[in-house]
Amino acid sequence: MRVLLQRVSQAHVSVDDAVCGRIGPGLLLLVGIEDADTDADLVWMADKLANLRIFEDDAGVMNRSVLDVGGEALAVSQFTLYGSCRKGNRPSWGRAARGEISQPLFDAFVVRLSEVLGKPVPTGVFGADMQVSLINDGPVTLMLDSRQPE
Repeated sequence: MRVLLQRVSQAHVSVDDAVCGRIGPGLLLLVGIEDADTDADLVWMADKLANLRIFEDDAGVMNRSVLDVGGEALAVSQFTLYGSCRKGNRPSWGRAARGEISQPLFDAFVVRLSEVLGKPVPTGVFGADMQVSLINDGPVTLMLDSRQPE
C-alpha cells in the first residue's frame, strides 16, 4: 500500500462538478493498493498516518500529529501510485490491484483511519474521474509505502 500524503490547510474532491469530500486543516491522502496488500498493510498505514508528527508545535517544530492537532483526513483512491515508467514512455499499471481487490481494502483502510482519528474520513468516488483541489501547507508532501516501512 502506498500513500502520498500532503499536509493541507484545506482540500476537496469533486466528481462531475459536485464536491463529494471536503476537509479543513489536516491530511490529503492519495491511496494506492497493490495485489499483495493485506489487512496488516492498511492497519499499519492508518496507524502510521494518524501518529506521524508533521504538524508544528508552539516552537515551530514538526512535533505534532494529525491526532494532536485535531485535524481531518481526506482519502482519495489513486491506482497511478503503482505506475511504472521503467520502459518506454507509457506507464504500466501492472502492480496496481484491480477494483475488486483494491476497493474493499480501500474501504477498510478508510474505516480503520476513521476509528483511529475518532471522526469520519471523507473520500472521493472509487474509480471515478475525480478533481482534487488543495492548499498544501508548508509545503509538506511525503510518500509512505507499507512494503518499505520507515
